[in-house]
Formats: sequence, structure tokens, C-alpha cells
Amino acid sequence: MSDLKRLLIGQPLKSHELGEQKLNKKKALAILSSDALSSVAYGPEQILIVLITISAAAFWYTIPIGCGVLFLLVALMLSYRQIIFAYPQGGGAYVVSKENLGMNAGLFAGGSLLVDYILTVAVSISAGTDAITSAFPSLHAYTVPIALALVLFITILNLRGITESASILAYPVYLFVVALLILIGVGLYKIVTGQISADLHTPLGTPIAGISLFILLRAFSSGSSALTGVEAISNAIPNFKSPAPNNASRTLMAMGFLLAILFAGIIYLAYYYGIAPEEKETVVSQIATVTFGRNLMYYIVQGTTAMILVLAANTGYSAFPLLAVNLAKDKFIARMFTMRGDRLGYSNGIIFLAITSMLLIIVFKGQTEQLIPLYAVGVFIPFTLAQTGMLVKWSRERPPGWLLKLSVNLVGAIMSFIVMMIFFITKFGQVWSVLIFLPLIVFIFHQIKKHYDAIAEQLRLTSCEPVVPIEGNVMIVPVAGFTHVVENSLNYAKSLSPDQIIAVYVAFEREDEKKFAEKWQKWQPDVRLVSLYSQYRSIVHPLTKFIDTVEHKATESNYRVTVIIPQFIPKKNWHNILHNQSSLLIRAFLLYKRNLIVTTVPYHLKK
Repeated sequence: MSDLKRLLIGQPLKSHELGEQKLNKKKALAILSSDALSSVAYGPEQILIVLITISAAAFWYTIPIGCGVLFLLVALMLSYRQIIFAYPQGGGAYVVSKENLGMNAGLFAGGSLLVDYILTVAVSISAGTDAITSAFPSLHAYTVPIALALVLFITILNLRGITESASILAYPVYLFVVALLILIGVGLYKIVTGQISADLHTPLGTPIAGISLFILLRAFSSGSSALTGVEAISNAIPNFKSPAPNNASRTLMAMGFLLAILFAGIIYLAYYYGIAPEEKETVVSQIATVTFGRNLMYYIVQGTTAMILVLAANTGYSAFPLLAVNLAKDKFIARMFTMRGDRLGYSNGIIFLAITSMLLIIVFKGQTEQLIPLYAVGVFIPFTLAQTGMLVKWSRERPPGWLLKLSVNLVGAIMSFIVMMIFFITKFGQVWSVLIFLPLIVFIFHQIKKHYDAIAEQLRLTSCEPVVPIEGNVMIVPVAGFTHVVENSLNYAKSLSPDQIIAVYVAFEREDEKKFAEKWQKWQPDVRLVSLYSQYRSIVHPLTKFIDTVEHKATESNYRVTVIIPQFIPKKNWHNILHNQSSLLIRAFLLYKRNLIVTTVPYHLKK
């Protein structure tokens, strides 16, 4: 297993090499922007899915809806740029909300983002699988196995370290950007030169029967799913090379600029081409087919789209562990999330993220459209809380230029809140579960914090818990025969307390009990033997009953009871399945006894 681990994730890195694991702007843009950039592959499609319920003639509404999404993008970019400089230690919405709106607001933001990053992986991988099966329809039946295999691939890559994964993943991300820019450029050229018929789409402003504000708001909220992932950079500031805030800010602006161009281009081409959403072919695939035909360039676009959709999951892998570290430091989730692995990454967070996202893919059977509404609403909750928290910060501190900063965050907060409410109103049937599991997550956070506080109080040396003096020790050694294993354990017991040793033998037959006592007297005459008869052939029950009796008497005299369990260790691990492991069973029963010490004395076999 150790050799396999080394093969998959590489040799361990020394702690002082942590600085070498920081990201420059080019690598950070690829690894932290892949989620946001990849959303152009399904964001415009989500708008069309809503509008098709009226008619194809309603597709012209994608243009004003797209402009609204772009305006929201600008507001979020400027808002999160301010968060980066205000909170250079990272943590994003969780830290901002916690410090300005209170602990519960921070926990709601943190819980939302934890779930959102799990959904990031599930949605991205599912969408990438959709792109693959669009190009190769014969693979539709294998959607879930393909998605699970891709999650494993991304997980292994991230366990190898953030710098190594960024070096590998940067190429597909930039290839996707170049491929889509070529697609948009060629598409616009064909439109300008008249190679695409103007009859394929409905002219802007055409009256459409049946259209309503409800439908338009629902389409706008669906299109806003393209903005998921824009907060990831503010969470991952510690991953940047120094000066981290400046590099993070420039990366954020570059991501926003690219996202705006790609989103606007795909929206316009889909409208002009008259593209309608189909179950077995994505909108980007249809646009590439009309623009290039099913030639090499089409497969390049589909290939890079599939890659970025898969690699968009990497945003979750980059941001989830860092957010988990902040929550773990505040004692709201398990301490294990603060531990760095062999490659200096937070491997426990990475593995937990992989397992939960794989479970989601299995439960939802890889159907992306079922996950996107839940995914999008989960990110607009922390969006709203983060912007509101910044409003409180500027109002309280009033630094130079605070009015302009407050105005930027005010616009961001209002728009984020509006989009969040639109999601709840128009897609309540798909997102209602947020109202249940998010308070439940916050409740679990508080229970974990309560647990850690209780432990700290009990372990603190200044606590009022009286220290009970120990006058002596009684050694109990369960024995099953006359072997080197038993002899080894008895010798250990004698070295600690030669006058207080009790060997205990559990017999299933009266005759065996008598014979064992006779042999014991000859073999270990200086060690007291207690024989227990078990008429129900149980070792644990009579043994624990005897230990309870001794413990009760010993406690009255301020003595402690130590149970020394002999155990032989086979030369090969798989040999353990050939033995009954009674020592493990005894230890499992005794470990939770209040005033009992349990010690295992191993005897290693040589062949």
C-alpha cells in the first residue's frame, strides 16, 4: 500500500518546501478560475431551457438576460476585489460574515460554501461527462462510471500537490479559452459576412405570447449559475505567491474579463443561430457544429470543453480544504482538516470532498440539470452575506474612500439578494432542501464546537477536577495457554509490579479448568491464577465481570487496575484472518471502562 501511495502521489515533501507550493498568477488563473470559466458551457443553456417552455421565438430574451448577468458579474468582481484586500488571510465569505455579522451568519456562509464546493465537483464532472457523451453518444449508458473515474483522477492529481496539479491543469484551461475565442471569432465572422441566415432567429423586441415576469426572472436566475466560482479566489489567497493580495486581485480581474467575453459570445451565437437545447447534445456542441461542421475543430472545441468542465472541479479541490481549515481552527469541524499530507496539501479535505461528490453523482445519476439550481442558490447565499458584511465593515471603520467602497458592496449585496430570492421563488421545488440542510449543518457546527470546548475544559490543568492519588497498581493478565506469548506478557507485568499480578483463565469445561490450574502451579508458582468457568462459552462476559469486581475494590483503596493483554503478531498481515482475534475483542470491551488501563503486549512471530 505504501508503494502504491508513492506511485500515485509521489514522495513526501519537507515542511520548509511549503513556499514552493505557492501559485503564480498564470497557474492560479487556471486552477481557481476553471469553475467560473467552465460555466459558460452550461450557463447560457440553462437560460434557453427555461425560455423553450414558452417557444423558440422567446430566445431573443437571452440577450437582455445575458446583459443582466454580465452586470451582476461586474458588481461581484468589484465587491470581491475589495474583500481580497480587506481580508488577505483568505476565508472569503465565512471570515467576512463571521467578523461583521456574527458567528451564525459566518457559519451559514461557511456551510453554504462547503456544500457548494462539493456540488462544484459533482456538477463540473457531470457536465464534463455530458460533453464527452455528446461527442460519443454510444457512451450515454456509462455516464456514472465515467464521472466517478474522472473524480478519482482529479483527486489523485490534487493529492500530489497544488503546484503540480496546477502545472498539469493549466494547459487544458488555456486551450479551452483559446478554442472558445476561435469559435466565437469564426462565428461572428460568418454572421458579419452573411454566411449564417438571419431567418434562424427571432428579431429583438418581437412580442411573444405567454411570456411573463416570472419566466424572465427564472431564466435570469438560471443564467446566473454561470457566476458560480467567482468567490473561489478570495477563499484561496494563502495559495498565492507574495504579494498575495495583489496577485489574487489581478487574477480575479483577469478571470472576470475572460468570463464576460466567453459568456457574451456564446449567448449571442446561440441566439443568432437559433439554437434550441437538446437532451443528448449541449448548446456549445450545436454551435460548434454550425460553425465548423463535424470536423477536427469541432472535436477540439468539444474536447477542451469536456476537459475544462472536468477540471472545473479543481476549483472545489483548491478552495474546499482552505475553507475547512478556517472552520476547523475555529473548532466547528473536525481537527483532522487542519493536517497537511505528505505533499503539503490538506489531504483530509481533498479526500472528504472526493467521497461526498462521488456519492452525489451516484444519487443523482450524473444528471447535471438536477444539481445546478441547488448549486447556484448555495453560492448566492454566501455572496449576499459577504457583501452585507462588507457594508457593516465600511460603515463601522469608515476608512478613506469608504463611501465608494460601500456603494460597490451595496450594489453587490442588493443584486445577490435579488438573485437568491428569485431562485427561492421560481425554483422552490428544486432548492427547498437548502432550508432544511443548511440550518442542520449550522446546528452540527455548534455541537462540534460544544464538544471541543467541553474537552478543553476537562483537560485544562487549571480545572477544578481533583487529582486522585494512586497508591498502587493491580495487574490482570488474561491467559489462554502455556506459550511464549503469555510468558512475554507475564515478564512485562513482573517488571512493573511483581507483587500485584493476577492471571485469569476462562475455561469452558470443568476438567480443563482443573488441569490448567495444576500445570500453572508448576509453571508460574509465584503468579496467582484465577480460573473462571464459562458455561455459555463466552470469554468476554466472565472476564469483564471479574475485572469489574477487582476494579471496585481497588478504587476504594486508590489502586488502579491494569489489564495486560497478550497478543501475537503474525509475520504477514493476511495471516490475521486465520486467527480468532480474541485479544482485540477483549480490548474493545475494556477500553471504555472508566478507571481501567488496558495495555497490549505484542509478541512478533518470526516465520
